[in-house]
Amino acid sequence: MRPVPSVGGMWELPDAGIAPSMLTGVATGFGLIVAIGPQNALVLRQGVRGERAGIVVAVCVLSDLVLISAGTAGLGALVSSHPTLLGVATLAGCLVLGSYAAQALRRALGSGSLVVDTGGPAADPGAVAARTLALTWLNPHVYLDTVVLLGSVSTTQAAPWAFAAGAGIASLVWFSLLG
Repeated sequence: MRPVPSVGGMWELPDAGIAPSMLTGVATGFGLIVAIGPQNALVLRQGVRGERAGIVVAVCVLSDLVLISAGTAGLGALVSSHPTLLGVATLAGCLVLGSYAAQALRRALGSGSLVVDTGGPAADPGAVAARTLALTWLNPHVYLDTVVLLGSVSTTQAAPWAFAAGAGIASLVWFSLLG
């Protein structure tokens, strides 16, 4: 490591907690984001269709950055410290995940196979952005992962904002590759 000047004019090494916190953020972020849910399915669908994938990726990444920042700034700790609010958020997340499971079971028991519709006219950019915003911001699971879980883990790090940056990097890399 190179020494950096400090406020007092003396030379000192940069904070040693930044790199481990950032790497932990990257690893934790990837661990949470790779599960295929509605948001990832939409990114994959638009990428396979070659249609407006950049819009979808940008909305997903920017949304994640906002939500990760909110969690790191303390919203996750606020939710975690209020048992009623945490219970409501957990119940909402369970209901959404249960509905996803039921839909997946119905598709698995059906006679069809996974087919991406590549025909038809190109979707309007505004409609694609609106659909992506809805799948992101109306999904309680996104809040549980980004605000509550990543926000809570960030408080245990030597450099919470480096952890958040690492989680943001994971989001950027994942959505860019998926799209």
